[in-house]
Amino acid sequence: MFDWLSDMELPTSFEEFDIIEVRFKGGRKDFFRNVNRLELTTGDAVVVDVPNGHHIGFVSLKGELVRLQMLKKKVDNNEEIRSIYRIANERDMEKFQEVRDMEATTMYRGREIIHSLKLRMKLSDVEYQADRSKATFYYSADDRVDFRDLIKKLAEEFKVRIEMRQISMRHEAGRLGGIGSCGRELCCSTWLTDFKSVSTTAARYQNLSLNPSKLSGQCGRLKCCLNYELETYMDALKDIPTVNRPLQTQHGDAMLQKTDIFKKMMWFGYKGDNNWYPVPVARVHEILEQNAKGVAVEALLLEIPDEPKQNEFVAQVEGNLERLDDKFKSKKKKKKKKRPAGVTDQPAQAEAQEPRQKLKQEKSQGQPAEQGQAPEKQRPSRNRNRNKEARGPREGRENREPKENRDNKENREQNREPREKRPARPPRAESQKQQAPGQANADGQQPKKQRSRKPFRGKKPDQPNKPPRTDA
Repeated sequence: MFDWLSDMELPTSFEEFDIIEVRFKGGRKDFFRNVNRLELTTGDAVVVDVPNGHHIGFVSLKGELVRLQMLKKKVDNNEEIRSIYRIANERDMEKFQEVRDMEATTMYRGREIIHSLKLRMKLSDVEYQADRSKATFYYSADDRVDFRDLIKKLAEEFKVRIEMRQISMRHEAGRLGGIGSCGRELCCSTWLTDFKSVSTTAARYQNLSLNPSKLSGQCGRLKCCLNYELETYMDALKDIPTVNRPLQTQHGDAMLQKTDIFKKMMWFGYKGDNNWYPVPVARVHEILEQNAKGVAVEALLLEIPDEPKQNEFVAQVEGNLERLDDKFKSKKKKKKKKRPAGVTDQPAQAEAQEPRQKLKQEKSQGQPAEQGQAPEKQRPSRNRNRNKEARGPREGRENREPKENRDNKENREQNREPREKRPARPPRAESQKQQAPGQANADGQQPKKQRSRKPFRGKKPDQPNKPPRTDA
């Protein structure tokens, strides 16, 4: 318990409660009276009066909350409550630390003695008194144990007064501590002091699987947290009918499979059918009344409940998300398959190349082209790699010169005279150079027009429209 009112000052006419709650090792707590009116705060180490000596503990609670704790634990405010001597000083704390260091070695030696005597008991902890006048041995056992010989041997070994105290498995887990399956520190070692009996009926009411490994805690007993929500389940089960036999319908007997307590829904299934049908609790009451009269109902449900309409905003958002999914699905790249050389994937490309092939054949045979059509110049393809695949093997190219033309070309180069032996051209007359455009020369012929040497970057005006390019 935490005192949220510890920082507030009390009224002048109000006297503070003189009993203090003190905590010892293992979470053990006891009440002591502050006879000397010491100014104590939570966490102070104090020297208290115990039977046959004194002990050191730590203040855990003070004020009016101590009065409530005494009522809860049924402790009477009488003369049996012992007093607090003083606040522990440095010398007291040094002796107390020396005694605490002896507890581990004492426990290991005590276990060896118990093993030698072959006693069926488990020694879990040892606590020395601050003045080293008494040692308390905490043990757990399933049956009654005769430890008279054990006490004699322990007293001879450690030279102190021995007290044996039997504790339950839950108290043992609380003293040792640990982490539970929920990921938090054990309740029995932090705040839980009163242990109530836990039975498997608590798990049945909560529809939990009766698996011992899941329902048992660190102590090996059923978890204490099974009782935390039991009252809530008991209140919710008041409206749930008890179905002891199958429901009689015209389709057959429906057997109970599952019950959702908080949704007020029960699932039934027919024999030989793997499907479960949810039925509201109110409908189950009606069917049970009809079956009590000897009437078999037509079906478990009278009408199929309509699905709740979605909000327009929710539907719009869901639609947008679906459209985004479709958008990204359509952008997936498809792997391109390699096509063999010389194979075209579009028939229109072959049709567009037919007129070109006809013109080439006519030109090779010496036939003039049709009027209004100029001879077509073949442009180099932009992508050479694709053009190679479309043209096929190297030997089947159409623009390659035949062998006869190559032989004639070589003969002409051999018969050609060298440049030095060629006659020089006569110089052009100055009159022809300075002749105005549009005038005839001496022979009466119209002079040729001089074109600029700058090449045309765009489409030439005298060139007719060409068919669209179909190469890759």
